[in-house]
Amino acid sequence: MVLTVRGVSDWFRADRILPLAILLIGITRVAGGQEKFDTPQQTNQKIDRLASLARAHPVDTPIGTGDLLHIDVFDVPELSRDVRVSDAGDISFPLIPDRIPAAGLTPFDLESKLEKLLIENGLVSHPNVSVFVKEQNSAPVSVVGAVNHTMVYQVTRPTTLLEVLSAAGGVSDTAGDTIIVTRPAPASAAKSDSPGATANSTPDEQKISIRLRDLLESGESVYNIQIYGGDTVTVPPAGIVYILGFGVTQPGGYVLEGHGEQVTVLKAVALARGFTTFAKLDAATIMRTNPATGQRDSIPVHIKEIESHKLDDVPLLSNDILYVPDSRGKKALARGTEAALGIGSGVAIYRLP
Repeated sequence: MVLTVRGVSDWFRADRILPLAILLIGITRVAGGQEKFDTPQQTNQKIDRLASLARAHPVDTPIGTGDLLHIDVFDVPELSRDVRVSDAGDISFPLIPDRIPAAGLTPFDLESKLEKLLIENGLVSHPNVSVFVKEQNSAPVSVVGAVNHTMVYQVTRPTTLLEVLSAAGGVSDTAGDTIIVTRPAPASAAKSDSPGATANSTPDEQKISIRLRDLLESGESVYNIQIYGGDTVTVPPAGIVYILGFGVTQPGGYVLEGHGEQVTVLKAVALARGFTTFAKLDAATIMRTNPATGQRDSIPVHIKEIESHKLDDVPLLSNDILYVPDSRGKKALARGTEAALGIGSGVAIYRLP
């Protein structure tokens, strides 16, 4: 029989919901025998620190299509203006008959070119031109997935993967251990992969996979690759199984790094370091999101019968909640666990060793 969370929660008194949520939020991380997943703050502090150490020196970045340029001709204010680089990569300038190719030139190169054209067209005898990229739109990098701020990052100088992640606020606590950089194929031909990355090329694009742990532990260029305009940096979320309740020793969320490896109820309990003395094994419940309704269904689990091989072990899916109460029955089930998970940061997250 499958019951909705509402039906299960009605078995318990409402005045006991809040204590469960408070106690779950107070769960502390226990390191014994289990590798902890760094908190988002610790992980992102490390990203920021490594990004600042690896930050490249500014250079004159080439102008691209869509960029807004400010051109100043010294002592000739009527020629000073903002111009937008067209999709064809050129600009127009007063009293110069032909459009001027600009894309691919550095601001310094364009300054020299404009000075030469002003002299050739008899407009200024000794011009002094300065070009400033007022708004750059030609080198966007999309940063998506399990980051704190999805964004479009404009590359204005040589930029590393760590710098892009830092600009996006770092990774979220649900981030997996892989970062994928998707790069258009024409650009990738001139930008070979680093030996620390794994590439998967197609005719249209190249995918470079880098382990987050390698990136943070080494900070080396083989992992901290250079990012170019047109790249997409994706941090896929990891699968997480939540094991909660006063019937297990170490409640929390467990990041499933081994994608494709099936985690069952008994394996999940082992991750949570076993049962407590008062665990009520035949009252365990899996709360699973129903794709049709979007609500969590409650699936009873009889752990004693699974342990005695009378029933098959039950597979768990990503984002399942396995709740194991204690035999004293002092805490509410569904609403309490939902409240704790809704607050989010209160539930300890552990990464599988």
